[in-house]
Amino acid sequence: MPAPLSVENIRDAPKVLLHDHLDGGLRPATVVELADAIGYTALPTRDPEELAGWFLGAAHSGSLVRYLETFGHTVAVMQTPEALARVAAECAEDLAADGVVYAEVRFAPELHVEQGLDLDQVVEAVLEGFRIGTARAATAGRSIRIGCLLTAMRHAARSREIAELAVRYRDVGVVGFDIAGAEKGFPPTRHLDAFEYVRQQNAHVTIHAGEAFGLPSIWEAIQWCGADRLGHGVRIVDDITVASDGTAKLGLLAAYVRDTRIPLEMCPTSNVHTGAAPSLAEHPIGLLTKLRFRVTVNTDNRLMSGCSMTSEMAALVDTFGYGWDDLQWFTVNAMKSAFIGFDERLALITDVIKPRYAELGGH
Repeated sequence: MPAPLSVENIRDAPKVLLHDHLDGGLRPATVVELADAIGYTALPTRDPEELAGWFLGAAHSGSLVRYLETFGHTVAVMQTPEALARVAAECAEDLAADGVVYAEVRFAPELHVEQGLDLDQVVEAVLEGFRIGTARAATAGRSIRIGCLLTAMRHAARSREIAELAVRYRDVGVVGFDIAGAEKGFPPTRHLDAFEYVRQQNAHVTIHAGEAFGLPSIWEAIQWCGADRLGHGVRIVDDITVASDGTAKLGLLAAYVRDTRIPLEMCPTSNVHTGAAPSLAEHPIGLLTKLRFRVTVNTDNRLMSGCSMTSEMAALVDTFGYGWDDLQWFTVNAMKSAFIGFDERLALITDVIKPRYAELGGH
């Protein structure tokens, strides 16, 4: 007999997370404590519960620009090695407690140098935090492996520097390079030299594309910048025509993305909050899953969107009627698409993910 698709059972199922922002996942109480420690007085409230509500409200405005403003507060309290390590450690603990067995967490080192840290110190503090959090999770009986993605801001001019940083730390926890920030007016090709450097070093690239801007952003990310994965990628549906009888015709770009199995790092709740999708029921993940694109499910920003991997999976179950086989499919898709070695990916799929889903699915 399959186990009920309850929140508790979904939390217990092994999950894989590829798109999660470190500065978008702080505990509200930690934001308040870190703000108090440095005398940061710009928080809208010092009550952790009210603060959580404020972040969610600001994120749920339907505007990506308003959504991104909320990061001013979290980034402001993440400017010391101690704060960065604490946030990273708590991130690892929180994800592990949510049943995540593998995660790639991203952040932009250039945003954390306001108090005099250099880029290397920022990265080292975060990696140390992940080590501490992973160890604490293990003590609590939860196993998690965390890889780190270094993000360059697409409106800035430090992408080559961040790309070199990602390659420099590739053997101690950094697994890839990303760009993020406002898409419109800042195409990925502005950072072509950074992407070419990363690829020449045989390293991995994921690019925020096709969230707030359409097909040209996705096309550039793949065909010019060599993205291994697409961050969001929801707008790929603009290249799919669905007839009245339900049959779908894929344009050249959509067909290429599906045929080459380019992973889509989909963040359903976040996309609804930023206006990239009108509702969960109308989110492109339903169609893209039906068409068997390489769909993965992600949180994006757990604080701003008030979500977890468990809540994302549970919401998809409620909205689309997915079962354990579908949740396993999303999870295996993500694990196949991770930026770690093939043998490690295979071990997690065959030893951890599939046996547990077989139990839950009653197979």
